[in-house]
Amino acid sequence: MGPKSERVYRTIREWISTGTYPPGAKIPSERALSEELDIGRTQLRQVLAKLVAEGAIEVHGRSSYRVPNRAVTVQAPADLEPWQIHGERTLYDNRWVKLELVDVEPPGVERFEHHVVRLHHVAIAAVLDDQDRVLMLWRYRFVPQSFGWELPGGIVDAGEDPAVTALREVEEETGWRPDALEHLVTYQPMVGMVDSPHEIYVGRGAKHVGEPTDLEEAGHVAWVPLADIPELMARGELMGSGTLVALLHLLASRAARKSPTSAA
Repeated sequence: MGPKSERVYRTIREWISTGTYPPGAKIPSERALSEELDIGRTQLRQVLAKLVAEGAIEVHGRSSYRVPNRAVTVQAPADLEPWQIHGERTLYDNRWVKLELVDVEPPGVERFEHHVVRLHHVAIAAVLDDQDRVLMLWRYRFVPQSFGWELPGGIVDAGEDPAVTALREVEEETGWRPDALEHLVTYQPMVGMVDSPHEIYVGRGAKHVGEPTDLEEAGHVAWVPLADIPELMARGELMGSGTLVALLHLLASRAARKSPTSAA
């Protein structure tokens, strides 16, 4: 796509990600979009076809589109009680890790002290190109003493927007600057004992701006076909929960777009 098409693509993506058009909402007609975004109908249809292929929008009637309504049917129980926290004390603390003993009391159970490891807030990004390849790093990690593929990412600085972190880390570690990133999910990798919020972002398109500048974190940079991910997973060559969460989402989205149900 040309510059104008890319601009329109990013604009519609932003409308969806910011909730201007929430799930289930109808997107303006092709005629309205063409006038509002100053783009020809042929170019616009190419943009809309790309958004449909990515699952960002779906066809709804003749020349009409809407944001998919992915309604949740399961309901969370409302009658369960949380654990009570009576206090905590620090056993060890430095700039990388903090170890605490927390005095907790589960419902109906005698209170006890539970170890909690507090680590940094992390942001990770999965960037795809127009060939369904994902930007990855082949790196050595000394803790498991092995090489493997992982997505770029890093620590969120104090007061920093995690989205800014994700953009910065991709560029510093790979030399590619993403066109845009959308937040996918925030999760805890070891929720029973470790506190380390992980923010996952996904996006399409990136511009090569130079060589990686973060030499400590950089590795061999490659665009890995999404179709290769299941085999890499089977070989144990994917490292880190953030990498797995993001890639599994991309694979699930890809499968949903190709399924007969989604095409109907």
